[in-house]
Amino acid sequence: MTEMKREGQIVKALSGFYYVKSGEDLITCRARGKFRYQKVTPLVGDRVLLLSQPDGSGYLDEILPRRNEFHRPAIANIDQMVIVASGAIPITDPFLIDQMISIVEGKQCEPILCMNKWDLVAAEKLCEHYQKAGFHVIPVSAKTGEGLPELSELLRGKTSAFTGNSGVGKSSILNALDPTLRIKVGEVSDKLGRGRHTTRHIELFELHGGFIADTPGFSAFDADKMEPRPMAELEGSFREFAPYLGSCQFVGCAHVKEKGCAVLEAVQAGHILKSRHESYVRLYEQAKERKAWK
Repeated sequence: MTEMKREGQIVKALSGFYYVKSGEDLITCRARGKFRYQKVTPLVGDRVLLLSQPDGSGYLDEILPRRNEFHRPAIANIDQMVIVASGAIPITDPFLIDQMISIVEGKQCEPILCMNKWDLVAAEKLCEHYQKAGFHVIPVSAKTGEGLPELSELLRGKTSAFTGNSGVGKSSILNALDPTLRIKVGEVSDKLGRGRHTTRHIELFELHGGFIADTPGFSAFDADKMEPRPMAELEGSFREFAPYLGSCQFVGCAHVKEKGCAVLEAVQAGHILKSRHESYVRLYEQAKERKAWK
């Protein structure tokens, strides 16, 4: 029996092994040495060509073109990113949400904001805040089941990743959507007000004709290491700026404090939320500082 080339998708990566779903088979693979020389890392979500061996194992031979890729979390070919936040302990900083949205929008990926622990704290103002900015927001309680039918419908037929700061309940939501997943759930530390990182690796699970991924939680410190948008692209990741871009008095307006800025005028008029613009300015200054260091 000889090697056979097959196409599949990486659904889990762990300790140097890649688990590839090909048809009805789950094939345990190693990556060929050429990936190391090319400095290419296979990611969960990658569509790949593999060479299956007589013993049922395989070798990754080629990574097919990616629709998008993320490094934190390390995943590829995602249709939508479900950003899980919480108004209860641990309370999610809105800037962290804006930072994640900015990254996701730059990857041609749809952000969905999922406000968990609604049974503990109904963060209505925060929800209204993002709904006004034009985002799909779903109030959810993994405990009572509120919002889960709507979330479940949004996941149908899509490849979605769940991300958010540690302790907000990503794994609890996934277990509530499908109890057969039995994903390990941690507890929130009363002393620190944050959760433990119970998810150690990224794995795609089949659900409603699509795939969902639970990703390791992160802290605000981890978020600062994420792949930020360059200064020139940042304005494009704040969708509510779009109607005003190109209408500023000066070409190349940074929309920070410039005279005749259409975006600033929209903020003053209440058409753009002040807090969203403040997040933009903070991300812009961070990008400016990174550029100065290069």
